[in-house]
Amino acid sequence: MLDPKVLMTIKNLPLLAKTVIDGFMNGFNKSTVKGPGLEFSQYRSYQPGDDLRWLDWRMYARSDRYYIRESEIETSISVRFLVDASASMNHDDGTLTKIEYARFLAASLAYLANLQGDAVGLYVFNDSGLFSLASRPDPQHLKRFYHQLENIKPAGTFTQSVHYKELFAGSGRKELLVFITDMYQPEGEIMKLLDSLAALRHEIIVFQLMGQNELDFDFKGYSSLQDLETGEVVQVGPQAKQQYKEALEKHQQEIKMQLLGKHIIHRMLNTSEPLDVALRDFLVQRNK
Repeated sequence: MLDPKVLMTIKNLPLLAKTVIDGFMNGFNKSTVKGPGLEFSQYRSYQPGDDLRWLDWRMYARSDRYYIRESEIETSISVRFLVDASASMNHDDGTLTKIEYARFLAASLAYLANLQGDAVGLYVFNDSGLFSLASRPDPQHLKRFYHQLENIKPAGTFTQSVHYKELFAGSGRKELLVFITDMYQPEGEIMKLLDSLAALRHEIIVFQLMGQNELDFDFKGYSSLQDLETGEVVQVGPQAKQQYKEALEKHQQEIKMQLLGKHIIHRMLNTSEPLDVALRDFLVQRNK
């Protein structure tokens, strides 16, 4: 159920997210997914209002009293999802668009984060500005998250830096930022944003989406291509494929090295492939 072609048949985003995560976790070592209280410290007596999930039933069986397992560290954090909704995210590889894949990915990761007790927030970038939904951990907030994801309509160019204020209005605590984008940046605007975010010392994962036809330069006989954001039309000749592949390899290597220099995790995802890699990368980074 992690194949995006199959996921296209599930029209309800919350159901899709639950289906993806349930299927993924069935084949994953569940012991690596830990909720609040990663390192056990001590027991204390239950107090009204305590989360019943952390009651120790074995202690109750032995002592006939309720005890809560306390931890030395609290692992619940804020996970903020940054979604590129510029026009280039409308790119279609013949099966689905980048923005559809981005929805599947963000919805699934948010569902998983919520299961772990994390707060989730959503920030959407496009020509009209920056939409922000501040991080909260409750299930009702997750519904609002899904609603906003479903209503993303890519348009225009990437958000200008004048609109970034909401991104820097966090609590001051370390957060996990999950940025889903195609890294299309005519003026280097995405890298400038990542420079600013990296300076806050948050953990950052960049999931770069690319269609299979982009990777293969396979556009089924078309002799010209149009830029989704600028409208510029480029003619492509017989030699274009080899030149394109060389330029793409250089481009990807530059992105990888730039992000490595900022201590940012970078993963390129093919939108025709299952979500497994992205989910595993998220869990590894989350459990740090």
